[in-house]
Amino acid sequence: MAERDKTTPYDPVDYLESPEDIAEYLNAAIEDGNEQLMLAVMRDVVRAMMGMSELAQRTGLSREALYSTLSENGNPRLSSLVEILHALGLELSVRPRGRAA
Repeated sequence: MAERDKTTPYDPVDYLESPEDIAEYLNAAIEDGNEQLMLAVMRDVVRAMMGMSELAQRTGLSREALYSTLSENGNPRLSSLVEILHALGLELSVRPRGRAA
């Protein structure tokens, strides 16, 4: 019996190597407009950069609150989102939407 090729699951964290990669990943999720996707991407970014324990220390929020906030059914307050982004070395900004061609 021939040995089959082995595959490994895709993990986006493996490709988040720079602040620019992370910002692009987050912006793509935000532009998509799907809240659950954006929260999943935030969880990926936290895993890539530091983990929930360190994020809890940096934000002053409990790990449980962070897990709840960033869960699939999370509904983060703007203040929590900004605090998390700042702890990750990121910031929230607004720009004009592109015009349709």
